[in-house]
Formats: sequence, C-alpha cells, structure tokens
Amino acid sequence: MSNFSVIIPARYSSTRLPGKPLLDILGKPMIQRVYEQAKKSSAISVYVATDDQRIFDCVKSFGGDVVMTQEHHPSGTDRLQETAERLGLGDSDVVVNVQGDEPLIPPEVIDQVAKNMFQSGASSATLAEEIEALDVFLNPNVVKVVCDAEGIASYFSRAPIPWPRDAFSKFPVDSFAQEDSEKVFQELRQNITLLRHIGIYAYRVSLLKKFVQWPMAPLESTECLEQLRILHNGEKMHVEQACLAVPGGIDTQQDLDSIRKYLS
Repeated sequence: MSNFSVIIPARYSSTRLPGKPLLDILGKPMIQRVYEQAKKSSAISVYVATDDQRIFDCVKSFGGDVVMTQEHHPSGTDRLQETAERLGLGDSDVVVNVQGDEPLIPPEVIDQVAKNMFQSGASSATLAEEIEALDVFLNPNVVKVVCDAEGIASYFSRAPIPWPRDAFSKFPVDSFAQEDSEKVFQELRQNITLLRHIGIYAYRVSLLKKFVQWPMAPLESTECLEQLRILHNGEKMHVEQACLAVPGGIDTQQDLDSIRKYLS
C-alpha cells in the first residue's frame, strides 16, 4: 500500500457538547485518544487540524502534530483541503479524514479505506456497514448508500434506499414498525445488502482542490450530505464494508458516558 497521511479535523464549537475534543475520557482528552488510534495505523503522518488555540495547545502538550486553520469553513472537507495545502502535500498524495469524535476508531479501518483508495483507482473512498434493523433503515439520521457492481457509490441518502416499492406499498407509513413490515424488511435483506455509511474518507489532494472550487450541489443542499457534491461533479467514490465494527462517534453526553463506561 502506498503512503498516506491522516488529518483529524477538530473544532471547539459543538451545540450539544461544547469543547468536545477536550472532554476527558479516563485521564486523556478525546482528541488525544483519536490521535493515538490514528498513529497505530500505517499512516506516514497524523495531524490534527483545528481553529482553536485551546485544542492546538492540547495536542502540542501530548506531543502531537497540529495545524492551525481558518476559523470559518463551510465544511469539514474545506478544512481538510486547507490543511493539506499548509502541509505542502502534492496532488497525487492521499489523506484520510478521521473524525475527531471517534476515540475508538480501529486503526485497521483507517488502513482499509486508504488501501481501497489506491486499489480502486477512484479519487475518493469511504466505508459502510450492513443495516440489520428496520428502525435503522428508516432513521433519517442514518445515511444509507447504494453502489454499482464495482463498489462505486451511486447515491447517498438519509431516506431508506433501496426502497422495495411493491412490498412496502401494502403498509401505511405509520405501520412500518409492525410485524408485517418487519417481515418485508427481512425479505429485502435476503436479496440485497443494505448499507449504512460510515463517516471516514480517503481523498487524493487533487480532488480536495476541486471540491473547494465547486458550488454546493442541489442534492447536497437537499440531503445535507457534502459527499454528494463529489458524485454530482462526476468523481468516483469507492465504498466497501468495514473490516471491523466501527463504534459510533460521541455526539451527546450519553455517548460520552457510554464510552467512559466501556473503557473503564
């Protein structure tokens, strides 16, 4: 596998958990735990990208590499591109975007998305996991993805896709959780692997440069999914099922408490 770098965007502002990257998890700030997991991967370098001096100082204090970026970016991908530019990365270089709120991210998964990036020939790559429950399939907070025969993403959506028209048309919307709709869902799973998108990406720097120049795509605006900008502009994103289960990120106090309990 060719060389790649990891960049971890980390913002201080968070509506539900202010100062999230600095929250303590059994004696270490969250950003340190994410950084240490990334360092276990095959990446030749790992950087935190932040717009906040407190996070910058924290990363420096545990010996990490950190880049200060502009405060206002329309998306995390824009922050990634600025960081790649500040680091002097070339167009053919590959960076993996690891979320700053995933302290349990398996390093094997980081390696996997980078490897897929190189082997697929696509300009970007990401991962997914199988959906096994009807409530997850119907949840608009869970992003679903469908792919072609080569594993290239066809579309991402917050809606349940693919939608079994004839089967689900038997039931009114308010009965999806009932026994009959569960039966239809399980029959659907026997024929199609339903995929939930996992928010880890690998990009070529050349694509990041294009991304920040493109206007927001109509579908991106509708779904609030910035990866749709890449598909809208004709670039390919490879998708593969993650080789290991990826624990969810920390978005709420409940998530934080669960992670603390798990690690203790």
